[in-house]
Amino acid sequence: MAILRTENLDVFYGDNQVLKNVNLEIKENRITAIMGPSGCGKSTLIRCFNRMNDIIDDFRIKGKIFFKGKNIYDNGVDPVEIRTKIGMVFQKPNPFPKSIYENVAYGPRVLGLKDKSRLDYIVEESLKKAYLWDEVKDNLRKNALELSGGQQQRLCIARALAVNPEVLLLDEPTSALDPVASRKIEELLEELKKSLTIVIVTHNPSQAARISDYTAFLYLGELIEYAETDKIFTVPKHPKTQEYLSGKFG
Repeated sequence: MAILRTENLDVFYGDNQVLKNVNLEIKENRITAIMGPSGCGKSTLIRCFNRMNDIIDDFRIKGKIFFKGKNIYDNGVDPVEIRTKIGMVFQKPNPFPKSIYENVAYGPRVLGLKDKSRLDYIVEESLKKAYLWDEVKDNLRKNALELSGGQQQRLCIARALAVNPEVLLLDEPTSALDPVASRKIEELLEELKKSLTIVIVTHNPSQAARISDYTAFLYLGELIEYAETDKIFTVPKHPKTQEYLSGKFG
């Protein structure tokens, strides 16, 4: 079943059209990878899914994006509520200059949770889900900026999980990490898909092949091909997909 769906999606920054008539269904409790060369619109697309592009002055959208059957761009839809249900982790780890505990507790506090025991529980569970608890449980008051890059990224994932989202968007979350830290993130995502839906932008086709169930290939703002990952990588239907996977451009 599709939890997210775009319908005839066009996106513009001023007069520049970045996405062109994108029709895409994101399956529930699956990992969907979005790949393509730099500048093809990958990041713009996932930022549309939780209305992060709203903060850009000249951003304009045509078409529709449905989350569980409701158009998230309808009048009266609260973007903050959407971002609670559809969380996001960015390319570069961006922990707050606060303690590990306060980073994870931030979202629940903003949503009005004050009960200390409940906050303690959410922090612990979120860090466990992010495969970070065992590494930091004795140093929760430590400044998050003192963590390694891979730990910071897992902390950002824990922070996103703390508000109990249904979808997690990740924009090239391992591009700044070494192979060991990257593999930990990949293992984490494979576990998380049991309880939520994951959409990951990746510049690395090998990563898409390793961890995703479905793969979308974008080129010059157009959705060229979308299918189950094994089909994309073994029997791609479009010549451009084959060229990209063979390294002729990227």
